[in-house]
Amino acid sequence: MSAARPLTPLRTLAAIAALPLLLTACGYGSDSADDDKQAQVAADAKKLSADEVRIGYFPNLTHATALVGVEEGIFQKELGGTTIKASTFNAGPSEIEALNAGSIDIGWIGPSPAINGYSKADGSNLRIISGSASGGVKLVVNPDKIKSLKDVKGKKIATPQLGNTQDVAFLNWIAEQGWKVEAQSGKGDVSVVRTDNKVTPDAYKSGSIDGAWVPEPTASKLVAEGGKVLLDEGDLWPDKKFVITNIIVSQTFLKEHPDVVEAVLRGSVKANEWINANPDKAKAAANEALKKESGKALPAEVIDPAWKSISFLDDPLAATLDTQAEHAVKAGLLEQPDLNGIYDLALLNKILAAEGKDEVDDAGLGVK
Repeated sequence: MSAARPLTPLRTLAAIAALPLLLTACGYGSDSADDDKQAQVAADAKKLSADEVRIGYFPNLTHATALVGVEEGIFQKELGGTTIKASTFNAGPSEIEALNAGSIDIGWIGPSPAINGYSKADGSNLRIISGSASGGVKLVVNPDKIKSLKDVKGKKIATPQLGNTQDVAFLNWIAEQGWKVEAQSGKGDVSVVRTDNKVTPDAYKSGSIDGAWVPEPTASKLVAEGGKVLLDEGDLWPDKKFVITNIIVSQTFLKEHPDVVEAVLRGSVKANEWINANPDKAKAAANEALKKESGKALPAEVIDPAWKSISFLDDPLAATLDTQAEHAVKAGLLEQPDLNGIYDLALLNKILAAEGKDEVDDAGLGVK
């Protein structure tokens, strides 16, 4: 691989933030279109230590724990008289910015922005307090142009944005094939074309890209346009599991309102429990939430295969986050980060133990 100029975490975030990372509305994030169930607070419900908790997430299936938890009122039930306010984002760096600015307290987010955000702030801004989802990332290609993995060489393949979780994974996979790509420009033996997930299907239809390494439901949208799944990223990981969505919290909010954080985490655990016990109902609830955000539900040909490829779990799969950080360093997108203290799983493990479930591990990266 050609020598890429190493970036500091600050410069990495600046480069990523310079891309067209637009929120779903102006400001840090758009207020959720569904305020009904958020507002359903019983008059006699006991308020916790904060009047309100502000959460952020993406209108993506990989964030279905949050989508379903809000849509079904699961979080609000755990919070009692403390109200929940939800905002949605389309880009991890923007969500980190909102967390740093105090515009949200808790967020669902991918591993790369969590790593970059923590590194940029020298470990002073956030903690990862739970996992949420694994999987749901695929390499989908035009079968007329690419018939095998070796055919990817010389082709134009999209990733969502420079330095995001899928971009890092694809750059690492390219390097493992023995091919060379300059990480910043995306030029080399493969052309890595950073493309917003919203426009990737149109780019595929126009022929301006030959495929994409993308999360769901974008991957299934490409399949619906005639694309073929060439590789499921899960096949590259031990036990086919790797973190795609974490839950993060502001360290300040965690310190000042641990009871509120615990309530949200209980809601997350119960949401995942309900999702796994009622997959069809949960899929419908997630789709209804997406419809309220975008004005349009996903068709069955997209949501059905997409939903099956995602696992919803509380384990943050911490070892895989550490590996993803190593991949970013190898790609030249990040200087070696100090991730010690990025996890605080005490409240999650307390909840899991109370429900008779196995505790989860922080891979030695927990707060001391």
